[in-house]
Amino acid sequence: MTAILSAMVPIFAIIVVGFLMRRYGPYGDGFWVPAERLNYFLLFPALLVVNLARVELEEIQVLPIDGPGFTALFQGAIRINGYVAIAGAAGLYDSAGLTLVSIGIAVVIPLVNVLSVLVLTAHGQRAGMRGSFAVAQIARNPIILACFLGIALNTANISLPGVLAEFLDLIGRAALPLGLMSVGAGLDLAAARESVRSLAVASALKLVLLPFATALLCMALGVHGATAVVAVLFNGCPSSASSYILTRQLGGDHRLMAGIITIQTLLAMISLPILILVAS
Repeated sequence: MTAILSAMVPIFAIIVVGFLMRRYGPYGDGFWVPAERLNYFLLFPALLVVNLARVELEEIQVLPIDGPGFTALFQGAIRINGYVAIAGAAGLYDSAGLTLVSIGIAVVIPLVNVLSVLVLTAHGQRAGMRGSFAVAQIARNPIILACFLGIALNTANISLPGVLAEFLDLIGRAALPLGLMSVGAGLDLAAARESVRSLAVASALKLVLLPFATALLCMALGVHGATAVVAVLFNGCPSSASSYILTRQLGGDHRLMAGIITIQTLLAMISLPILILVAS
């Protein structure tokens, strides 16, 4: 339990720092909004490319809710906060944990981003713009592009040039602390008090049902040890902070999305250590 707390407490401490800086520091929207976009379009994609390119893959209820609200609920139930997943896995298992979580990112992140864009274009306020609009949004989504690029380099056994690899590595290192602080800065307690039913459903699906289903599948398939723990950690993370950016851009209910991210992040401070302990 000590090891679990040692890995998870610093992560949520950084989130709290971001929350306090946003509420009581000199940094307002003029800082945090550009910071979120910097992380979404550059820093986190760089982290994904450099890690996916070099990871050793072989080692390892229906609700009465409107369309825009459904897009937030959908993302709240399936999207992963990659910052928490990477930091948690690395904190628990060092490079082995990073390898395992990179595999999860390579498989899951592109899929959930594509699904999120499709749901937003179908049910958001821009629901009339489908087809080519959805394809264009997917084609220029930086997270999807970064994952595909990293996977392609890995599959083709192409090593990044030393200088470029070091450049991306240095940029990527800034993604985790800034990303976690941005999660804290984006916590919206007022939004978390609205649409309680949707918040409860999204949180139950994401923080309880999905990770416990993952744990059961690991048991059924004979997967254990670090692999099982990282799988449960990955699927038990709160919804991605980038969900808010995507939801706002594509006409979803960004207020509800902010509430889901807030309540899931707060609840995850309790649920994640318990999930990791059970999976260990």
